Amino acid sequence: MLAAWLPPGIGVPSTLNKDPLKLEAREIRGEVSNGMLASASELGISSDHNGIVEIDEPKAEPGQLFADVYKLNDFVIDIENKMFTHRPDLFGMMGIARELAGIQGQKFTSPDWYSKPIELKESNDLTLEVDNQISDLVPRFMAVAISGVKVGPSPLWLQINLMRVGIKPKNNIVDITNYFMQLTAQPLHAYDYDKVKALGGAKLIVRKAKKGEKIKALGGKDIALREDDIVVASEKEAVGLGGVIGGASTEVDDNTKNIILECANFDMYCIRRTSMAHGLFTDASTRFTKGQSPLQCPAVIAKTTDDILRICGGKVASKLIDEKSKFKNYQAVDTSEKFINQKLGSKLSVDNIVLLLKNVEFEVNDQFNKVPEFPEAIDDLHAIPPNWRTDIEIPEDVVEEVGRLYGFNKLPKALPKRAINPSNSNKLVELKDQLRSTLASLGANEVLTYNFAHGNLLTKAGQNPKDSYKLRNALSPELQYYRQTITPSLLDKIHPNIKAGHDKFAIFEIGKSHNKIHSKTDGLPDELEMLALVFADKKPAKNAGSAYYSARKYLDELMAKFGLSLDYKPVADDMKYPVTAPFDFKRSALVTTKETGTFIGIVGEYKPKVAANFKLPQTAAGFEIGTTHVLEAVAKKDQNDYVPLAKYPSTEQDICLKVSTNISYEKLFVEVEKLANQHKPKDVNVSIAPVDIYQDEKDKSHKQITLRLNLVSYERTLTIEIANKLLDEIADSARKSLQAQRI
Repeated sequence: MLAAWLPPGIGVPSTLNKDPLKLEAREIRGEVSNGMLASASELGISSDHNGIVEIDEPKAEPGQLFADVYKLNDFVIDIENKMFTHRPDLFGMMGIARELAGIQGQKFTSPDWYSKPIELKESNDLTLEVDNQISDLVPRFMAVAISGVKVGPSPLWLQINLMRVGIKPKNNIVDITNYFMQLTAQPLHAYDYDKVKALGGAKLIVRKAKKGEKIKALGGKDIALREDDIVVASEKEAVGLGGVIGGASTEVDDNTKNIILECANFDMYCIRRTSMAHGLFTDASTRFTKGQSPLQCPAVIAKTTDDILRICGGKVASKLIDEKSKFKNYQAVDTSEKFINQKLGSKLSVDNIVLLLKNVEFEVNDQFNKVPEFPEAIDDLHAIPPNWRTDIEIPEDVVEEVGRLYGFNKLPKALPKRAINPSNSNKLVELKDQLRSTLASLGANEVLTYNFAHGNLLTKAGQNPKDSYKLRNALSPELQYYRQTITPSLLDKIHPNIKAGHDKFAIFEIGKSHNKIHSKTDGLPDELEMLALVFADKKPAKNAGSAYYSARKYLDELMAKFGLSLDYKPVADDMKYPVTAPFDFKRSALVTTKETGTFIGIVGEYKPKVAANFKLPQTAAGFEIGTTHVLEAVAKKDQNDYVPLAKYPSTEQDICLKVSTNISYEKLFVEVEKLANQHKPKDVNVSIAPVDIYQDEKDKSHKQITLRLNLVSYERTLTIEIANKLLDEIADSARKSLQAQRI
């Protein structure tokens, strides 16, 4: 036999990455041992250390280097990994070879078996059925039965090739499926036919996992399945976690005589969720999460079957089953030389472009270039991507392909032309800066939270997660939904800050939100520019008053910065919008601007249930307004309403009116404001602000509202008589209109 000999002076390969063992000529039992004959384990090929490796290469001769016989004197090419990230074909050696050839300007031709699948000689020796119950998640599922296989160690060349890419050889059947996965990026799986048949019949059922279902995976790990997981099952139990890992109950072992070979395609998003949920990051799941093309399945399963017959013996014992649904075929993309060169800034000819694309097996129809009768179409290109390129859809994709293959580093370097005219200011950005600086000057703290939220957070705030856009491929379970408004994100930060020792504070956020209720007419999400603030006080003073007014004071001061005064209206009981959901309508108000009548948002306290869900202190209130609404109001407001500061001192007087509890604060405020403007002297300006609302415990039918009037004149110093006269006239008129009694 031919064996691998390690002579004296040579290091044992399996020890080179640990504690290198260098062989020496030494005497053993009276004989000089010159080196050693190596096992597969000592050569670093596999873990098999039983016996000496026999060289099975037909052309091998004594004295040749082992590395030369098995072509191990190759090169390691270090490739920056971002080129692989979104290219499913680059998770196979053939795809990488094609890419490297194309970048170097060389033509790559796929093997004949890949471009034109091998025809298998089918039979009906073994019965086999496939029932794909979730074709929307498994667009293609191919399977074939093979009988009479002889399971054993793989040929040495196959073990060596797998070892070079970090895969531990197992047996010839499993090794062949792993080899073609590494070659083409298409995972395959082999089941023991007789084990499947013993579980209710020779039938594979593709379905979702059942509630409470479990599976013992290859390697012995027990997995509690989720109802969203894809499983391949027999009539009795799941025998594989689809697209991720096979089951131990149908594993191919040394006693296997008949197998079922599977080659399928799975929904990439579903596989990713399954992989993340169970912490299973297998070679198969890595490839399926990149979106493998279902169009390559026929070629891969046919070639794999052919190699199994050649290496392991046996014969095809069933029909080649192909359960498929509608899936995306590659489509031609129309572009032009002019379009490509404009985007790249290059001067490539049509011939250059066609050659670059054909090198990586695109079909390019440039026949229009040959038709002189149509000179206007001289640069038209009709690019048909190969079936493994699922990422080529629009002309810009072809541009990127040409640019990459040509070399972005070869493109001309030129600074973009810039006009020297001053750029237009962005009013919304400027407004946000002003809002931010004003609130900061009022003592509020800005926070930044995610635009995404957990469904539980929305529910706690009284919002329905169904009104949110849900992400199919969320970064984590905590970030599955677009937030509908900003307020829930802020409420979630109140309790942690109070626990951290901050008893009284206000936090705000300026950001975007999205919800289905305010979608565009085309059904796409509409970005809502919002500003939300929450005020919280764990230990309010006895005379602190309602939390509503604390939040309202922030809002009044904020809008005053823009010369806007606000009207506050009651919230209708039937109002159902995401922005109003957290608020207690009886202790909240809708906000509009007095100057323009623009609705900007809501201010108020929160529903008791919402406060309990977020563990808010007793004093907690806030507001949420649309920044675009504020911008609209500022734009509509008269920009020439500047009023200079008065030369003369102002005077303040309070008026307290006792009214029936049936009369709202808003109604009294509006009435007093109207009366003040009606009775004031012409040269006097009057502004009104709330002071307090009081109700005697002994008198539940009345309440006392105190308002503060600020009077200023631009022509004279006001006397106390003028202020008192105005208050008397207001009180007298209020008594007649509202039966108000001056206190």
